[in-house]
Amino acid sequence: MKTPMPQRNLPENLVFWTISLTWFFYAFGALYVVGPVISWSLAGLGFLSLYLGPGLRPDLRPTGSVPPIIWGWIGGMLVMLVALWVGHFDWGLGMGQTIKSSIGWAKGWAMVALVPFAGAILKIRRDVVIRSQCIVGACTVALLPILLVAPSIGLPEKIFVSPLKAVGGPGPEYFSVYFYTLDPSSWTPRWQFYAPWSPFAGLLGVVMVLFALEDRSRFWMAMGILAGLAMVFFSKSRMSLVALFVCAVGPRMMPLLAKSVAWQLAAGVAASMAALGTYLLQAMQDAVSAFKGARADSTRVRETLQRIAYERWQNEAVWFGHGTVQPGPHIVEYMPIGSHHTWYGLLFVKGLVGVWALLVPLVWQFWIVAVDSVKGRRGRLPLGIVLVFIILSFGENIEIEAYLLWPALLLLGIHARELERDRLETASRKA
Repeated sequence: MKTPMPQRNLPENLVFWTISLTWFFYAFGALYVVGPVISWSLAGLGFLSLYLGPGLRPDLRPTGSVPPIIWGWIGGMLVMLVALWVGHFDWGLGMGQTIKSSIGWAKGWAMVALVPFAGAILKIRRDVVIRSQCIVGACTVALLPILLVAPSIGLPEKIFVSPLKAVGGPGPEYFSVYFYTLDPSSWTPRWQFYAPWSPFAGLLGVVMVLFALEDRSRFWMAMGILAGLAMVFFSKSRMSLVALFVCAVGPRMMPLLAKSVAWQLAAGVAASMAALGTYLLQAMQDAVSAFKGARADSTRVRETLQRIAYERWQNEAVWFGHGTVQPGPHIVEYMPIGSHHTWYGLLFVKGLVGVWALLVPLVWQFWIVAVDSVKGRRGRLPLGIVLVFIILSFGENIEIEAYLLWPALLLLGIHARELERDRLETASRKA
């Protein structure tokens, strides 16, 4: 049975239609533009709501004060900007490059703070975000037959590159529209859906599944899950297969931590490790080797990029990094040093200061959602999202993918608002 969507206010309509029209925007190569625009627009509404308060109509008034975790994200991302400026100054990159990189910060790391801020302040229900993601899933299911048959009937890989690339971005792939791509290691087709490349599409599929599992309508839930699974499997991303299990199952196991039987079981498992630990460790090492060997060329390039980034950070720019990514040598197929890994990328570009600017709020956020997921259902989706971000950070650069991850960031802000409301209600009852 389909569940009708309740009447939406202005911020909810902005969110609902921007997410629901994902494939429409992708058809014009506009997603890289739409993401920052909607993020800054929602944040602007949030700041306006806080500033004018009661002077606004009811649906635009703030839901309360800014939760502490949101201040943590805002502080961390501002530190990122300072690290960027210092790195550019240290390496003499010039005012032009500094301005360009600052604009890049506004389209990346800034969104990691602004979107949760908007979710925490504006009256946006999580059901609206969930349903709009499932609508994207339904569109994905509808388009799936043509995407899958495209290689067999001779359709081209790339349809076109949008003229919107003139606004600037990390590369033309962010403005390109594809039917599919060919894996250079095997020359078999992989699908990237509305993402710039296939591994990221797989993780977006994991996010789709997480959202769909929370929809109250069986129909929309099925659409979202089917689309998410298709994105995971047809992207042929190893990381996404791992993330699908960890992020979907892990949060649902968290309530067991509150039960004594779970601790008794854990104690029994720990005791058995004395006898079975060696065999399990060897099995895990074999599994990791097989996992890496599935696409050995990709693994080699990533590991080499990480090693170069680490060694150059350690020897050349410990505290504030190099300010920007730099072209890599032939051995890594000229891929930029500081890409393909959030943490090594931060070390190379922004140094230890940048790493701590992300690590502190991320660990804080993980603790908050993990504790809430132990208590009940409300924390499951936020915890799954944070786990996706953590897994994503070890294979991708979060900041250049925030333009597609903003619905997940918005949900984290909504969850922070729910927790802050509970805290204030508890304090009021005790007073």
